Amino acid sequence: MSRASGILMHVSSLYGDYSIGSFGKQAERFIDFLKEGGFTYWQVLPFCMIDESNSPYKSYSAFGGNPYFIDLPTLAEEGLITPLELNEAKQNSPYVCEYDRLREQRLPLLKRASMRADKSLREKISLFLIERAELSDVATFLALRQKNNNKPWDEWTENVPDADELFFWQFVQYEFFTQWQKIKSYANQKGIKIIGDIPIYVSFDSCDVWSNRNQFMLDEDGKPSCVAGVPPDYFSEDGQLWGNPLYNWEQMKKDGYTWWKNRIRFMLTLFDGVRIDHFRGLESFWSIPADAKSAKEGKWVKGPDTEIVDAIKEVAGDKLIIAEDLGDITEDVNELLKYSGFPGMRVFQFAFLGDRETPHLPHNYIKNCVAYTGTHDNNTLLGHVWEIDGNTREEVFDYCNCPHHDWSGACEMIIKTMMASHADTVIFPIQDIFVYGADTRMNTPGTVTYNWQYRITEDQLRRVSCNKFKYLNMLYGR
Repeated sequence: MSRASGILMHVSSLYGDYSIGSFGKQAERFIDFLKEGGFTYWQVLPFCMIDESNSPYKSYSAFGGNPYFIDLPTLAEEGLITPLELNEAKQNSPYVCEYDRLREQRLPLLKRASMRADKSLREKISLFLIERAELSDVATFLALRQKNNNKPWDEWTENVPDADELFFWQFVQYEFFTQWQKIKSYANQKGIKIIGDIPIYVSFDSCDVWSNRNQFMLDEDGKPSCVAGVPPDYFSEDGQLWGNPLYNWEQMKKDGYTWWKNRIRFMLTLFDGVRIDHFRGLESFWSIPADAKSAKEGKWVKGPDTEIVDAIKEVAGDKLIIAEDLGDITEDVNELLKYSGFPGMRVFQFAFLGDRETPHLPHNYIKNCVAYTGTHDNNTLLGHVWEIDGNTREEVFDYCNCPHHDWSGACEMIIKTMMASHADTVIFPIQDIFVYGADTRMNTPGTVTYNWQYRITEDQLRRVSCNKFKYLNMLYGR
């Protein structure tokens, strides 16, 4: 890495007229904003399909794309949806993702679009899938799930998908990835690089487990024998019971970690670099009995360590890999990170929770790291400054030379402090650039409501001074 900065914002948060952000003109305008502000990176959250709580971190596939991101005006230009259908799809509110409406209306609309595909488009889709076996499997899995009344795969009785349903999901994957590649190409032409996000685990009810059962810790009945999570930490005093099946690392080792290599290789065709969520789980992972009521019942189990890092590096080459090394970090995890050479993460909101030796204080940042004001799991910076206790707030203000009792000014000084830091790369959530409060928070770990809904508006983006950030990027050599 060289000195640079970027913005963290998921595609879902983009402005637009159709209930959620998409791969349309608004994405290009956001890239223009990044360029004008002197930023280098756009970091996004996982692109996979969301779960019933709207989270992209527990999906039906580690490879398949979220159909809600397919841009409707683009389909209309291609003659695949009508002007009337496009008008009927317009949102009720520009401020939040309208997930209930999307679940009810979006897939039926995309299915009508797929039925209008001509011979030429069908041939393109066929050729597209020949080169992407993982996406062909995703389409088959989702079509079979529909055939079996959306039951989990271990309850299926039907094993042959309907032809129309299968083509529909093939169409979805084709449109998703071809539209995204146009956006990524536009970004790269503007000098903007895209950082993707890889959840370390997958969902039990997923194409990944269905088609690779021996790669996961399942019992004789095909159910998870133990599941993933984390012990009590900053975010939750009871820990977090994620419920994802754990990998059968011994089996993965036998075939040279092929599944993981395919995953990394695939993601690096979509992005210029990726962040591996919960990197510490590669050194040791928190294993929780499948019938446990709380994550407290888990224990640490040794992971594949340097072997999986070697496999990732073999595929990644010189592409950027960011290791999310937050949480309960041991010396063994630090040694693995050092061995990998991957940049770890620093989070300003953790800087004043411990002593002066904490790696999250800007004066302790090493060169090879990516520093954030906060992540998608944190409060916004303004929300954090508002909610911390008075003594800690005074300490933060003194450290960053913030104007006291001026919350917006304080946030700007914190951003300036991080820009000046030794960290090669600094990333700011879009809410922190806007200086918005806790009501715009993206996710609160351990909760299932009111998350993943935040969206920006075009007017809000226009009001941000690109010149201010361009100046800071130039001033501090980013």
